[in-house]
Amino acid sequence: MEKKAMREGYGETLVKLGKENENIVVLDADLSGSTKTAMFAKEFPERFFNMGIAEQDMIATASGLATVGKIPFASSFAMFATGRAWEIVRQAVCLGNKNVKICATHGGITVGEDGATHQALEDIALMRVLPNMSVIVPADYYEAKKAVEFAAEYKGPVYIRMTRSATPVIFDENYSFDYGKVRVLKEGSDITVFACGVMVAESLKAAELLEEKGISAKVVNVSTIKPIDVEGIVNAVSDTKLAVTVEEHNIIGGLGGAISEVLSENYPVKIKRIGMEDKFGRSGKAGDLLVYFGLDGNSIAKKIEEFYNSNK
Repeated sequence: MEKKAMREGYGETLVKLGKENENIVVLDADLSGSTKTAMFAKEFPERFFNMGIAEQDMIATASGLATVGKIPFASSFAMFATGRAWEIVRQAVCLGNKNVKICATHGGITVGEDGATHQALEDIALMRVLPNMSVIVPADYYEAKKAVEFAAEYKGPVYIRMTRSATPVIFDENYSFDYGKVRVLKEGSDITVFACGVMVAESLKAAELLEEKGISAKVVNVSTIKPIDVEGIVNAVSDTKLAVTVEEHNIIGGLGGAISEVLSENYPVKIKRIGMEDKFGRSGKAGDLLVYFGLDGNSIAKKIEEFYNSNK
């Protein structure tokens, strides 16, 4: 399967948007080579601001730029864009509902060798708890491009979480991003699997393996985690009666928490959360870490099979 990095799509789309709208400005916390905002900096140096290793200042400045009609895209690694700058995101962006786009790369354990200090496993929880903030976790390169285009048109704070590594391409250039909606990528009748980010591709692999075991798994892409698609989630699980969530994030507060909240209030069913089980990551190659923490397709399939068989 072809692989492309979401962050490459982000950088390319910023350049496209910059040509279309002179109000697009980009800020980075001294990581433009890694976040790929360097593409925009080369094309529009007068609209690019390297804020240095000062994420709080970056977010506050982005808020100020939004106040005077600019459309700021602020980028860093997910750990620092959300963790180090969280109070400023709350006070300067969300409280006043400012039109700031926080597009973070290097989310999850697939950051790899940089290790636990740089592997954001809490960022979805940190962002989705904030009023006015939209939270988007693209599944691949093309969805990342479309999500960034959407964010540029949307009025209000947006957090987009992307990965470091090249990941399997699921969609193509004709893909249409549906904000606030889930999308069924594979039909199934026995169990519904909700996934986001790079875990969508791994869940599709798991579904293929489960078919060999006689288990029909529906796979649903939940790229918009906030606002959550209550109707779509209920409809997806209504014919299987069992649900699984898969995420490259702590199972506390992330996708698993969001889906559990929806189902407990609207359509109570048995649910299993697959993800980082309240622990930090560690240094290693991205693929090896997925296997080590049980987040590769094979491991996911085994966990789903056990859950399904115990709840027949």
